[in-house]
Amino acid sequence: MTFDPTSLRQWWPKPSNPRPIVIFGAGSIVGDAHLPAYKQAGFPVAGLYDPNVEKAAALAAQWGIRAFASEAEALAVENAIFDLATPPAAHAPILSKLPRGSFALIQKPMGSDLAGASDILRVCRERDIKAAVNFQLRFAPMMLALYDAVKKGYLGEVVDFDAWLALATPWGVWPFLKGLPRIEIAMHSIHYLDFVRGLLGNPQGVHAKTIGHPNHEVAQTRTAAILDYGDKVRCVLSVNHDHDFGRKFQACEFRIAGTKGAAYIKLGVNLDYPRGEPDELWIRPEGGSDWVEVKLEGAWFPDAFVNRMANLQRFASGEDQELIGSVEDAWQTMALVEAAYRSSAAPATPIAELPKA
Repeated sequence: MTFDPTSLRQWWPKPSNPRPIVIFGAGSIVGDAHLPAYKQAGFPVAGLYDPNVEKAAALAAQWGIRAFASEAEALAVENAIFDLATPPAAHAPILSKLPRGSFALIQKPMGSDLAGASDILRVCRERDIKAAVNFQLRFAPMMLALYDAVKKGYLGEVVDFDAWLALATPWGVWPFLKGLPRIEIAMHSIHYLDFVRGLLGNPQGVHAKTIGHPNHEVAQTRTAAILDYGDKVRCVLSVNHDHDFGRKFQACEFRIAGTKGAAYIKLGVNLDYPRGEPDELWIRPEGGSDWVEVKLEGAWFPDAFVNRMANLQRFASGEDQELIGSVEDAWQTMALVEAAYRSSAAPATPIAELPKA
């Protein structure tokens, strides 16, 4: 099998006639990723709304778009794609006000917990809202290429997945996280759990432990997890956001091994976030004698947001038959997150005591 790295898919096809996008929220993710992505792709943005009127006006002026004066104005845009870049607790209330039959993109996570995700799913079903959750890691150029390499058989059957993170994450960038009881898995590693589901399907279960760090007050910043795929596949995540000792030995990488080949991925954006470093994808394909670098045409931020919105837009127009990461599918990622937190809270299996002499 001849391996051609240039043949691997990195971009989602663009919609022929994109709908106007209405954004709810004016937080850092909107300015750092949503708006740069939509401008790059040529997707029309009708405007944005945030209850903090001054914040919304400042961001809108920066990007030369409209800041809606009221929620009603934002909801009145016809034929819109509604982009909910809002905190988890705000998703269901906004969805309940969208016109019936709307199309929407919901910022991850899908609610604060599984109960919140179920409320969102119920609202979408009741109002016939076709919604996807913004688990956009599946759509990063490096991940689309990896999925394509697996699909084409370059790795054989995937039997091993390792995620290793040892870095320093600036949690203060997201002030709304302060005081929340669930942070690391629910807000960060949820991307990796969703990506793994896209690669390997649903696991049978999960063993996990997630904890904080004595140097700050964020609820959890360190996680170890094993996803149970039976006796053939090993799937492990080791995540430490508190390795704050300089760049030299920090890491943010995946190692995926198959029966015939392997892949290495560097997720550069998390290193020195939000400035980040370049992503990397290397593949040692079946029959290959050395690793081959796949030259990436884009990065997780903001290009995954382009691909994520492209699929939703094309689904709304009928050009795509499948909505990747729909609320129905994303609910299962939330169920995996919930199981991980339950596992973390459960007592560990005690170690037997040494017999007395």
